[in-house]
Amino acid sequence: MMIDLKKEIDNSNLLDNIKYYWGYQYDLGRESTVPYLIEQGVFKSGDNVAEIGSAEGGVLGALVQAGAVYGLGTDIAANRLEWGREIAKVGKLNIEFVEHNIITEEPHPDWIGKFDLVILRDVIEHLDEPIEALKNIKKIIKKGGCLWVTFPPYHSAFGGHQHTTVGRFAMIPFIHLLPEKMMLNLLKDGRKADLEEVKSIRKIQLTPKKFENASKVSGFKIKKADFYLLRPVFKMKFGLPTLKLSILGKIPFVKRYIALEASYLLIAE
Repeated sequence: MMIDLKKEIDNSNLLDNIKYYWGYQYDLGRESTVPYLIEQGVFKSGDNVAEIGSAEGGVLGALVQAGAVYGLGTDIAANRLEWGREIAKVGKLNIEFVEHNIITEEPHPDWIGKFDLVILRDVIEHLDEPIEALKNIKKIIKKGGCLWVTFPPYHSAFGGHQHTTVGRFAMIPFIHLLPEKMMLNLLKDGRKADLEEVKSIRKIQLTPKKFENASKVSGFKIKKADFYLLRPVFKMKFGLPTLKLSILGKIPFVKRYIALEASYLLIAE
């Protein structure tokens, strides 16, 4: 009988904030990610799965509970990986957590060609060398396997991640499209680390077109591209329904400025 994983974690001695972050990821995985990947035919019971930028591994937990036989979570935040290990131990989940930088470090030899599915969820917009990252990820995917990538297009309302600074003007949409000096002046009362990230994301400015070009150069074929006005994650955060931009999502202007999420399923050729 399958255990109630959420209940097991809630009843554990883990810190409440760790339970919260993991639970948010797990609910997203169980209610949105797993059903979507099964529907698209890129995830099935018996698969090996990996998540780059996994944090505590809540989404991986949902995938393992749905039938994945092995999960790998990588991140550069060692403390979040350690929490993930503790959670995997409590939930008896076959998930390995490894500190690893997908740009600057070669994949471990035993990862090469191992995974049926790799997830890169809201990470690639932070990477200053997306092509290098995608090339390294391709090495760990089986031929014909899938990479699922999501990110907010840079020119969309909050694509600059200004909302993370938690300053007085942080929730103003499109503020990141102002001249840099003006933008930083408006956000100056925000958190310093988040302001540095906003500046980094501004330099990268990842758009759907840039991503599509990077994926092709890296040896991937685009299986499916979806664009959302209301992101699936908004259900977890705000209780809002998911709203996909079906036909409108094919229009370049809409993809660049209106869509709050770009979602790509890529096949490793």
